[in-house]
This record gives sequence, structure tokens and C-alpha cells, in this order.
Amino acid sequence: MPMIDPNFARYLLRSMNDYDEYGVHLLFNDWWETAPDDVIKKYVQAVEQHPEQGPLAAEGWYAEPPELARLAACAPGSLGEGYYRFVVDNGLEARLGAGYRELHDQKMALGKLERMPSLLQYKVLRGYQTHDLHHVLTGYDVTPDGELALQVFGLAQMSYPYAAMWVAVVTAHMTLVNPDLIGPAMNAICDGWAYGKRARNIQLVNFESQVDRPLREVQAEYGLLDRPTQMGLALAA
Repeated sequence: MPMIDPNFARYLLRSMNDYDEYGVHLLFNDWWETAPDDVIKKYVQAVEQHPEQGPLAAEGWYAEPPELARLAACAPGSLGEGYYRFVVDNGLEARLGAGYRELHDQKMALGKLERMPSLLQYKVLRGYQTHDLHHVLTGYDVTPDGELALQVFGLAQMSYPYAAMWVAVVTAHMTLVNPDLIGPAMNAICDGWAYGKRARNIQLVNFESQVDRPLREVQAEYGLLDRPTQMGLALAA
């Protein structure tokens, strides 16, 4: 039976104690050197055998960094306009086209990710590109509750260790460190899981080529108009 490696456990505990100080994006990269082969294989198979995600992953398409001027020119009510407003309203302009890939490349150069399959590398890098678009499509905001809910939404659609680690870290923290988080965190987890299961798959989808479409039209196509507001999350309007 696969076990948690003691060397990895020290990083896991560090993140569980304070995930602001030691984020899940760091923990995710720590895992691969000691990750059990059988567990890695199951994550790969989950993507490869999915009827929609498998072909998208095999295609391996990456988006070019978005141009803010291009998004600003999109019509009112479009996906592009919603993306533009999300980026500007949340002060994310400086992050466009940068960020996680630099960390990934650094870890690769150090040999830390040699056991991370190329398919799963593609998923995390493509996931970074689509993260903000997924906020726009699902309506989840950038509060801690909204970020957790979006991670769980993704986990409901795709079996992937990054999002699963978020659940493990947050539930351990709320149980053993800060019980005040139990209510908000469980609301976010339940909300994201139910929403992700109900919606059509949006993982790995090329939404960048759809920025001129009406946002509500895209949301309707992917089953994203029925937002799970009943659990008390602060969702974006």
C-alpha cells in the first residue's frame, strides 16, 4: 500500500500549519521526488481515460499570454469583457503571462520534477493559464472561500493532486489549528464539489479563442448558469 514519505511529511506539516507561509503550489512540487509510482499512474490514467480531458491533454495546446488591450476591446457582456473586468478589478494586470511556469522551470532545472509525467506537467501549466478564466466562468471570487471552492470545482471534474492537496491542507488546518474555519471551509468544499460535478467539463478547454462570445452563452453551454449560492459563499456578480 502506498504511504506518505516521512521526508515529504515535513513539508506537508509546514503547509498544514500555515498555508500562507508555505503554499500548496510549493507542496505540490515537493511531492514528486517521493510520490508512489502507483499513485502517479492513477492520476495519469484518470486524465487519459476521460472522454473529454484525454483528447485535450493529448493535443497539449497552450495559450499565448493575453493582451489586455485585446480583452478591453471585447463587446460588453462577452467572455473577454468579463475576463478584462476580472483582471482589472482585482489588480492582476502584472500577473498576465507570468508566474507559475517560472517556478516549474526552476524545479525542473534542479531535477525535482523528473518523476512528474509530461501529461501532468501539461495539466498544471495549462491550469495556471485558465485559472482566472475559470473564476469568470464559474462566478467564484478571489476571496479565500472563492479560491478554495474553485480548486474543489476543478477536483470534482478532474482527479489531480494539486487541488486534492488543497483539500488535505485546509481540512487538516481547520481541524487541528483553527476550528473557526470549519464552517466557511466546508461550505466552500461542498459548494465547489457539487457545482463541479453538475457542470460540463471546463478543464483544459481553449476558452481563449472564445473571448468574443457572450459570457452567458458560454456559461449556458457548460452548465454554469445555475450558481450554487445556497451555501452562503460570496460569489461574484
